[in-house]
Amino acid sequence: MVVEIKEYTSAEEIAENLESKISETKSTLGEYLRRLDDIRSLAEKSKKIREVVMKLAGKKAVTEGLGELSIGNLSIVLDANPFHELTAIEEVVRSNQEKLLVLQKAREALKWMDQLEDTEGLQYIVVENDGVPDRILFKIS
Repeated sequence: MVVEIKEYTSAEEIAENLESKISETKSTLGEYLRRLDDIRSLAEKSKKIREVVMKLAGKKAVTEGLGELSIGNLSIVLDANPFHELTAIEEVVRSNQEKLLVLQKAREALKWMDQLEDTEGLQYIVVENDGVPDRILFKIS
């Protein structure tokens, strides 16, 4: 989580910044959703092949460990397969969906600022939490 303070000269500038972040997040989310479809298909094929081979071999499918190592706060998967990648991309998609929702809610919450008139000399000091306005300080200069 990154908290920053940014200064704006108008409510429109804040709205434009939010719109830009929303567009960027939508684009990123779209890319990951396409990638998710591709890897999901590959993971399903891999599962079917595994099931067929295990059936022909007369063995039950063994649920193997993830082959995961933890080094500090970092998790490392050894010999990653399509299922590992699928899980990782699903996590990223969920995160981007949550971010998009938060950005859209922030944009909606700030619509009242469009009604502010005669704001000459007013500075908007915005505390942003991961790029989302959390607090706005009006400062008269």
